[in-house]
Amino acid sequence: MNLDIQVSDYENKSVAEVSGEVDVYTAAKLKETITPLAEQEDKRLIIDLSGVDYIDSTGLGIFIGALKASEKAGTSLTLTGLNARVKRLFEITGLHEVIDIDQAKREEA
Repeated sequence: MNLDIQVSDYENKSVAEVSGEVDVYTAAKLKETITPLAEQEDKRLIIDLSGVDYIDSTGLGIFIGALKASEKAGTSLTLTGLNARVKRLFEITGLHEVIDIDQAKREEA
């Protein structure tokens, strides 16, 4: 399984562009990258999932951990670029109610 994460830092935000599959095999890499970004005070985190077609429960747990870290740091976490399948996963689990999901999304499944 392959996962690529490109991080861009700006004055008041960090953007992590994620591509590949987020699963039990790649979750550690995702966690190692986004958790420190989520812990930065005064810097919001945007995670672009445009290149992600699959997320399993382990991956969902990483996003929950990042959300908790950002809340503890007093910042915000936003997910963007979700395709229909990935967005549906967040809806089925109810996570769309606690994690900010940007409405700009991919429509293909």
